[in-house]
Amino acid sequence: MTYASTVAGADPADIKRLGNGFCHAKLLLTASELGLFASLADTGPATGPQIQERLGLHPRGCRDFLSALVLLGLLTRDGDRYSNSAVASEHLVPGGTTYLGGFLERSSRVLYPAWGSLGDALRTGLPQVPAAQSDAFERMLKDPRQLGQYLGMMDSVNGLLAPELARAFDWSGRHTVVDVGGARGNLAAQLIIAHPHLSAWVFDLPVMEAPLREHVTSLVGPDRVRFRGGDFFSDPLPEGDVLILGHVLHNWSPEERQLLVKKAYAATRPGGALLVYDAMLEDDPADIARVLVSLNMLLVTPNGSEYPVSECRGWLAGAGFEAIGDCALGPADTLVIGHKGPE
Repeated sequence: MTYASTVAGADPADIKRLGNGFCHAKLLLTASELGLFASLADTGPATGPQIQERLGLHPRGCRDFLSALVLLGLLTRDGDRYSNSAVASEHLVPGGTTYLGGFLERSSRVLYPAWGSLGDALRTGLPQVPAAQSDAFERMLKDPRQLGQYLGMMDSVNGLLAPELARAFDWSGRHTVVDVGGARGNLAAQLIIAHPHLSAWVFDLPVMEAPLREHVTSLVGPDRVRFRGGDFFSDPLPEGDVLILGHVLHNWSPEERQLLVKKAYAATRPGGALLVYDAMLEDDPADIARVLVSLNMLLVTPNGSEYPVSECRGWLAGAGFEAIGDCALGPADTLVIGHKGPE
């Protein structure tokens, strides 16, 4: 059932709940920001006053805050003691492969404030965050704290998709994979864990090299993931049997997307393949979550958006890829695969 169909014919109370949906979001984001889930994982069940003291909360709102999280299914309560729910233990406690804290931190710090300016974005077509300025991203990456937050967000997202990608494509007979815009190599390392015959390159900005070497060494050891720094609009990409453009194209304009796909074609070895994934849209969008991702791109990038699957297939065909197909990649993304013919 689409979100729109649940609202159609709703009574006033349903409309009010929709209007207050931001309250639910901020409860989750704030609990993650305060370290509540990590604290309960470390200490075990705790009373409200114990949580209040450990997190430095004022007594006035603490009880209601915890009750709301219980009602959202993020905490459980047994008598006067609170614990993480099963879903919180799986996805909201740092250290797990499906930890979503990095994504939630970015949502709280960047997306939540930006959505307050949606009207301005719709009137002007301009992004609503300072990070969208031409040199702001590079400045952000030079700040160790902000770089760590960014890399945590990237790991949260691609860590969930890596097992899906490992299953969705036939990796047999492939040896070298190139993750374009692969940050500190988390996706590449997860693919190697799933398919040990692979080796990988990550192509990203030079500032990513040191974090990558530290991160992938802890996962797959040294030398399994190599790094090349550069700008993927102006520098050549490493050659590989499989190239990946994952959550990359939606950051750019249609013309820039076509350029990147053509560069990927040039770097794909004969008989190889290009894998592209994003929260792509249907020609007649029916998934509100994907439309919201596209609006996120309006708010945080100068020219980005999600795009129809049919357009992506057209870009691959225009670059020379053959036998192009697409499939779901998890619940929120679409994978388009194009093959390069033999020499």
